[in-house]
Amino acid sequence: MLAALLVVLPIFGLVLVGFAARKGGIIDEAAGAGLSQFVFAIALPCLILDTLARGDLPIAEPWGYWASYFVALGLVWLATGLLARHAFGRIGVETVVAGFSSAQSNTVLIGVPLILKAFGDAAAVPVFLLVAVHLPITMSVATLLVEGRGASILAIVRKLVTHPIIIGIAIGAAIRPVADVVPEPAWRMTGMLADAAAPAALVAMGVALARYGFEAGWPLPIAITTAKLVVHPLLVWLLASFVFPVPPAWIPVAVMFAACPAGINVFLLAQTYRSGVALASSTVALSTALAVLTMAGWLALVAP
Repeated sequence: MLAALLVVLPIFGLVLVGFAARKGGIIDEAAGAGLSQFVFAIALPCLILDTLARGDLPIAEPWGYWASYFVALGLVWLATGLLARHAFGRIGVETVVAGFSSAQSNTVLIGVPLILKAFGDAAAVPVFLLVAVHLPITMSVATLLVEGRGASILAIVRKLVTHPIIIGIAIGAAIRPVADVVPEPAWRMTGMLADAAAPAALVAMGVALARYGFEAGWPLPIAITTAKLVVHPLLVWLLASFVFPVPPAWIPVAVMFAACPAGINVFLLAQTYRSGVALASSTVALSTALAVLTMAGWLALVAP
């Protein structure tokens, strides 16, 4: 419990900084929107590029491990999106935001530190196996779902190939074979921009929360939070334990990865497309606050 608390508190603290700065008039809404745009268009693509280009990929490709995680992710995403549409009357981008919120985990800020602290160096390989593909896959799917509504195939392709996240993925994959010959100053610059993504995004979310509060109401954020913190890890555990071949030592890592609260990228997506911002900020804040308890519970259940 203490380990989870020590990881989550600084994250929630940065959200509080943005919230207090907006309420105190230190920064305005335009500054928060600009900060979000910087993260989405520059810092986050640099983070993806750096991860794909220089990350250490294992020799084996554990398809059962990936299948357990991403099949569960897809089921939760689909169910939550349908719930938002049919039970809560949300449409368009908001349904994507709802589904994305229940599936996208806050891995860099919460998942990786907590999992490595709980399971030690033995968890490094299974953790990276998910970190390397988690953000590119989820952001690509979310972008495709948003951009694909009512647009022609040519228009979708044009928007995707010019999208900052897709560009980051493409450049990272292209540079990987020659990453060693890229000058070190270029990597340092990329790394500095990547390091700015998380804190800047959290502060920007605090600014948005000061504006929207819980305008989205409580029922839908509570439903999404339950799906994220309870249903998602439960499905991963069931699939990894009884359906797909997964090394037993890797199952707790996948479960804890899924048990993380909604990631900040949910808010960035909503802010970028100016739809579902209240829902995203409410869900990220609520799931992060409750994750202190739920992640401690999951850790007690799956720890060897």
